[in-house]
Amino acid sequence: TIVASISDHLAFQRFNREPCDRMIEFLRTRFSASDDREWSLEIGRGRGGSCLSHSHRTQYTFVLQSLLLWREIMGNMFALWQATEDDLLDPALRYRLCDTGQGLNRLQSAPRVSRLMKAILHKVQSEVGNWVGLSVVHLGDRDVPNALVFIDKYTQVPRILGPIVSTLDKLPQVYEASQATRELIDKEFNNLETLRMMILQDFFRHGFDGSGDDGGSCVDGRLTSCWNWCSKIEKKKYFPAFLLTGFTGFDGGFEAA
Repeated sequence: TIVASISDHLAFQRFNREPCDRMIEFLRTRFSASDDREWSLEIGRGRGGSCLSHSHRTQYTFVLQSLLLWREIMGNMFALWQATEDDLLDPALRYRLCDTGQGLNRLQSAPRVSRLMKAILHKVQSEVGNWVGLSVVHLGDRDVPNALVFIDKYTQVPRILGPIVSTLDKLPQVYEASQATRELIDKEFNNLETLRMMILQDFFRHGFDGSGDDGGSCVDGRLTSCWNWCSKIEKKKYFPAFLLTGFTGFDGGFEAA
């Protein structure tokens, strides 16, 4: 039983935390905070749907600290789940049904989850130094009405990052699979490396540009921006490259088992 529990934990960490580690690796090895001559991450409000204006260095830091925060949250997901259950079932924490703009929701404070999140955020802030954007964690308000909605938001992180990492990893195999594929990629994107960098640049720019219904630079708004980027993937020039690697969506496919 103990061995099985450890195995489950490692499997959970691999699925949930590894995509964060890989995206951090992509950012640190393929981009530089001080060099934006070729692949700039600069964004401007109103350009490409962006709701924020950041220089290349600021955006690099903004993306890095967001990914580090998500990695830390994934590493503490079991504790956050326990705190979520304790907050939801605590008879002392009264709730009321409220129309939050996303339907009728249970509006309830979550002090245990809030304490854990503050500790996680403080740890990441101490690692990265200067914090870009707001450090507000919405919880128990109209944006994030209760602890269950909060935890559900962050279970989406590996579902967003995982398919992107998978596509980037599989593209070299797809490129070498046939002459026709190589010619197609070379014609549309010059070469394989340019295609992979184009995907990363666009994600690091517009997956973290404050867009979305409740986006912005706050802790939760960063995830909303990523959801917004995912919803527009079909319109991207490089979307056919995703399909070539077997991409079916950010929430799994619908193929029969």
